Amino acid sequence: MTAPLLEVQGLAKHWPVKQGMILARQVGTVRAVDGVSFTLNRGETLALVGESGCGKSTTARLVLRLIEPSAGTVRINGADITGLSAPELRRMRRQAQIIFQDPFASLNPRLSVGEAIAEPLVVHGIGDAASRTARVHELLGLVGLAPWQAERFPHEFSGGQRQRIGIARALAVQPDLIVCDEPVSALDVSIQAQVVNLLKDLQSRFGLAYLFIAHDLAVVKHMADRVAVMYLGRIMEVADRRSLFANPRHPYTRALLAAIPHPDPRRRGKVTPLGGDVPSPLNPPPGCRFHTRCPLAQAICREVEPPDVQIGPGHHSACHFAAELPPPEHDFSGGLTPVAARRLALFAAREAG
Repeated sequence: MTAPLLEVQGLAKHWPVKQGMILARQVGTVRAVDGVSFTLNRGETLALVGESGCGKSTTARLVLRLIEPSAGTVRINGADITGLSAPELRRMRRQAQIIFQDPFASLNPRLSVGEAIAEPLVVHGIGDAASRTARVHELLGLVGLAPWQAERFPHEFSGGQRQRIGIARALAVQPDLIVCDEPVSALDVSIQAQVVNLLKDLQSRFGLAYLFIAHDLAVVKHMADRVAVMYLGRIMEVADRRSLFANPRHPYTRALLAAIPHPDPRRRGKVTPLGGDVPSPLNPPPGCRFHTRCPLAQAICREVEPPDVQIGPGHHSACHFAAELPPPEHDFSGGLTPVAARRLALFAAREAG
């Protein structure tokens, strides 16, 4: 087996909370990301999902060292980037790029589209003026825009077109890894489908690896090869997409999946919404961080942090009772549970007379 393209071990980001203006003293720590570990293989998409504020986007920025980690290591192509100097880090960024969430804020309004896409080429000293122009026109064609649009400015484009420009800019230096920080959440549903399909086509064509940050599990189901579920700065469950949707082994994962709207209520039955509020990362609860909202929590959950339990090949869950959880009450994989199948069969028989 080949080595992973991206290896993250024990990654953490702790923000100090200070009080006072002149003699400021630290009074607490926000544990935005607290010991995250995962791998990403070449040509693979790993989706990082969870509620707002769980640390997904912070993790994305830590992976590229857009913000400095408090602890842990990040290896890209086997090289630890957490200790690189500024010039070394700049060279590393030819291997890893990012697509930001907001297509309106991620482009400089003073630069034409052509200048914005060519900027990474200029920064890394790739080619001359003529070859950069040719590369810009090639990239615009790859993302479904016309070469003549390189002369236009960002305010002349729609949100979906701006995100295509952001994708073209990320592709400019031919990276191995692209971090997609909720790249479709700010777009209309129809445009989301176009951008997701574009990302999949580009991945197939160039062998790209995606770290795909999202909270929309319907998009994740279409896009991801593997899924990591994050809660309050920690990863709760990791599995391949099929295993996670068919047999989630963490109560939090099941709660997220149960929240996906379904067009046919008969195939879902009654769904109990997840109650309570997410605890503050300034004072996370002891033991399992999810125990304050978990319907299955017991005394051990309040006292002991759960270990990472392997359920099957590549399927891990941080739950004391992961191996003992009963089968899910609802089907999340797109098929029918046995109970739902029997109910639909009876309904069909009655309708047929």
